[in-house]
Amino acid sequence: MTPTSLSTPALLIEDERFKRNVARMNRQLDRLGVPLRPHLKTVKNIELARRMMADHATGATVSTLAEADYFFAHGIDDLLYAVGIAPGKLAEAAHRIANGMQLSLILDHPDTARAVAQAATEHETDFQVLLEIDADGHRAGFRPDDPSLIEAARILHGGGATAAGVMVHAGGSYGCRDRDCLVRMARQECDVAVAAARELRGAGFGAPVVSVGSTPTALFAEDLTGVTEVRAGVYAFMDLVMTGLGVCDIDDIAISVLTEVIGHRKLEGQAIIDAGWMSLSRDRGTANQAIDRGYGVVCDEIGRLLSPEVIVQATNQEHGILARRDGESLDLGQLPIGRRLRVLPNHACATAGQFETMWLIGADGQAIERLERCRGW
Repeated sequence: MTPTSLSTPALLIEDERFKRNVARMNRQLDRLGVPLRPHLKTVKNIELARRMMADHATGATVSTLAEADYFFAHGIDDLLYAVGIAPGKLAEAAHRIANGMQLSLILDHPDTARAVAQAATEHETDFQVLLEIDADGHRAGFRPDDPSLIEAARILHGGGATAAGVMVHAGGSYGCRDRDCLVRMARQECDVAVAAARELRGAGFGAPVVSVGSTPTALFAEDLTGVTEVRAGVYAFMDLVMTGLGVCDIDDIAISVLTEVIGHRKLEGQAIIDAGWMSLSRDRGTANQAIDRGYGVVCDEIGRLLSPEVIVQATNQEHGILARRDGESLDLGQLPIGRRLRVLPNHACATAGQFETMWLIGADGQAIERLERCRGW
């Protein structure tokens, strides 16, 4: 099959770029001497997950229990559920652990620790818990010197659960604009994680796991002494946000959405495609970067940029509006009705999450394989 024969919109993954991106991360972590626990929320597919884990990982990271079930069913049993555990999900987690899943949880509040401790007693389950640490004020987590960090560990221990260590996600790295900032953020992420683990150990807890990671910090870290594993996921596909951060080049982006021109807006000098926010997502992650790329950059059918200026400027549910960033009119003669294009997305995870299937594409543009994606929470 070729992209010409696929119904649009369709999710495409370029095999060679995927391989190159995975190899780059593996080389980096080989150099640093730290194993990878890849985050599989981006690929949501066992074939691609196995390729990410081939030589460098024994476990994986997930963001939903549905992902945990899917990957466990395919033989990956060591899973970190890297979203603060909702107390209402503890019975479900205990059931999975009883059935053989090595499922680790995270939390960042003593009240959640109390809920976990209570569930550990009720279900006779030794929950393995990583305490989430805040490296940058981005989202969630204990500060390393917060007394509630030790309090939470003690509460867990009292209920028969285990404070197995710490985890940090330096989401603030997505606000960086140059290499020096990414290097500093990677250093900060590591230092905060190691400091928090030191606090736990000083209070009598083993805390063997020191887990850090985001794609930007993983690729720009210079020293991870004290870290036991790195989590990252979007690196396998890359996207325009990563390009805007200087993490990758546009030619490294493996993911795109195949679409077709379905109309013209002659007065405005714009074209309409059959890929709206239901396929591209509403993510506008490049809006605050040096180059605002709208809802995506437009390529021809084989993946060559039409122009750095041609973007998806606006979206409706099933319609995308193509325009030039500089305000000039598009050459609509080059965009006839029925022409097929590809859109490189802002956020690989968000765009891929719109689809139930994806197509692996070879360097020659041939569709190699149809891949299923797991869905749900």
